Amino acid sequence: MTISTDLWQFNQDLAQACLENPFVQGIGSGSLDRSKFAYYVGQDAFFLEAFARAYSIAAAKALDWEGFNTFHTLAGGVLKELTLHERYATEWGVDLRSVEPAMATRRYTDFLLATAWGSDVGLITAAMTPCMRLYAFLGQKLAQGGILEHQYADWIRTYNDEEIEKLAQQLESLTDQYATLTTSVKSTYRYAMLCEQDFFQAAWDVES
Repeated sequence: MTISTDLWQFNQDLAQACLENPFVQGIGSGSLDRSKFAYYVGQDAFFLEAFARAYSIAAAKALDWEGFNTFHTLAGGVLKELTLHERYATEWGVDLRSVEPAMATRRYTDFLLATAWGSDVGLITAAMTPCMRLYAFLGQKLAQGGILEHQYADWIRTYNDEEIEKLAQQLESLTDQYATLTTSVKSTYRYAMLCEQDFFQAAWDVES
C-alpha cells in the first residue's frame, strides 16, 4: 500500500465519525437547518482561502517542476470551489467579506498555515490531504443510492464529482512522493482529520 492509503486507513474512525456527524447527515437528507449551512458556507470560505495559500507555499518549496505545477493545479481547484461558495453565499445571504472565523476554523487555518510556512513539502501534504480525501469520501458516500433533489443536492454533486476525486488523488500522489511514514507525518494527518471533525461539529452546534 502507499503512504497516503496507509494514512487514510489509520484514520477510518474519524472519517466515519465525520460521515455520521448530524451536520453531514443533514446535508445528505436535505433536512439541515439553513442557518447552520449558511454559517458553514462562510467559515468554509475562510478556510479555503488559507488552503489555497498553503498550496502556493508548498509549490514554492517543491524542489521539482512537476510538483510545482501540480500544487498550482490543486490551488486552481480550490478557487473553483470558492466560486461555488460565492453562489451559496448569495443564495443564503452570507457576506463572505465580513466573516469572522470561529475557534474551530481558526484552529484549523492556523495549524495549516503554520505547517506550510514551517515544514517541508512532505509534512505540508500530510496536513492538506485529509481535507481533499475526506470531502471526496463524503460526497461519494452521500451520493450512494442516488442524490435526492433538495437544497443541498448541489453540494453533494460537487463533492461526488470525478474532478474532486481526481484532485484528491493528485494530492495523495504528492504525499506518496514527498512524505515518509514518520510519527510526525502520522500525527499531522490525524490532527487535520480531528480539525475536520471539529469543523463540522461547530457548524452543527450553531443555534438555529
